[in-house]
Amino acid sequence: MMFTKMKNIDSAFKYVRSFTMLVIAGCVVICCFALYKSFQTVARMQDKVYILAAGKALEAYASERKDNIPVEARDHVKTFHKFFFNLDPDDKVIKTNVTKALYLADESAKRIYDDLKENGFYSGVISGNISQTVQIDSINIDIKDYPYRFKCFARQSIIRTTSILKRSLITEGSLRNVSRSDNNPHGFLIERFNTIENKDLGVENRK
Repeated sequence: MMFTKMKNIDSAFKYVRSFTMLVIAGCVVICCFALYKSFQTVARMQDKVYILAAGKALEAYASERKDNIPVEARDHVKTFHKFFFNLDPDDKVIKTNVTKALYLADESAKRIYDDLKENGFYSGVISGNISQTVQIDSINIDIKDYPYRFKCFARQSIIRTTSILKRSLITEGSLRNVSRSDNNPHGFLIERFNTIENKDLGVENRK
């Protein structure tokens, strides 16, 4: 009888121990799963950006920079050309636009500006009441190699009192990564900027 009772107690102890280990293992699995889901939720929340517009919080989605390089690079090049080549016969407007453009490029663009200024180009724009606009046709970005090479195809319109001169404009350069800022939101810097072609296409008389 005594031996049977001891055997039953030993069996019960083994059963309780097995059950306890099973419960502990289950708790560990549940805790690990809860931690995993928590980290997953936090990571997903970090991909969300909220923009305040017109008093309302609008949700935007963040993505890795490499996914947006072609889009951001093209917009950077387009923005630079807009500020550098769009001119009006106003000294303050010219200085403001060129200053914005030079935040987006290195000394290669600054040299072109200095040469144009020294040759009286901007003075001629102001004295002749000339406006100049640029229209981007296409921008090719090569992201296979870094720095990223680009080539921009555009058309210029030089608007005078009696006529509009149409010109082709082809430029090239490379893009280097820099820190983003208010003056350079895309985080690129144009280097080795060069004008490949800038020739007359035709003249339209203004009515």
